Amino acid sequence: MTTVVFVHAHPDDESSQTSGSMARASRDGHRVVVVYCTNGEHGEVPEDLAPGESLVDRRRTEAEASALATGTSRIAWLGYSDSGMNGWAQNNDPSCFHQADLEEAATRLAGILDEEHASIVTGYDWHGGYGHPDHIKVHQVVHRAAKLAAQAPRLLESTFNRDRLRMWRDALVAAGETPEFDPDAPADDGNPLGSPEADIHWQVDVSEFLGQRRAAMQAHASQATDIGGFMAMPPEIFAAVFGMEFYIEPGRAPGMREGWFLDD
Repeated sequence: MTTVVFVHAHPDDESSQTSGSMARASRDGHRVVVVYCTNGEHGEVPEDLAPGESLVDRRRTEAEASALATGTSRIAWLGYSDSGMNGWAQNNDPSCFHQADLEEAATRLAGILDEEHASIVTGYDWHGGYGHPDHIKVHQVVHRAAKLAAQAPRLLESTFNRDRLRMWRDALVAAGETPEFDPDAPADDGNPLGSPEADIHWQVDVSEFLGQRRAAMQAHASQATDIGGFMAMPPEIFAAVFGMEFYIEPGRAPGMREGWFLDD
């Protein structure tokens, strides 16, 4: 049995980025752990919060429901505040993840990696996929934590395949549609979304786990804008968008391989 630790910035990020791999690893008998670096308190606030219930309370409950959907064995929290979107005043909050001391945050994460005897840890690509301050920090913290861990785990970076997204967009345009997304447009940090296929090492087929992916997303119903958009996708579009996950493996020879990194 291998222990894989998936590190995410906020509760709900796992559902749209790595939930397929989480469900696949769990199905294969491996131990799956998810680490949330922030509490997600600057996400959308639902109208149905109960008296005395905070958004953090709700999002932790939602994280537990998502874990049930993916077969995740443990949820761990690094305990930092949400930094908000790029350019928000919350970016300057001394308690937020964006402002966290790198060594301190990495030491917290390394402690979890050691507790779990983690064989693999996943983070995000160099700009967090789309430039969110907390996502960029995840990249930095995961890399440092992997070096601080008593036994250095194999490190993977979750990313979006920009070339594949461009292909879908071009196909929609050719069909006479006007898609709202453009993977080559500047994202939050001014860089385009995700990574070019030439930089990606793993294309993981998770089409068998679309039901678990959908359930994980639905668990995070408080984040209505993103989750509602995903749930409104026609089944064939949902399958096309979420049937594959992509990972960079730093230090690996160039070339994208279609396969399962746990078989390597």
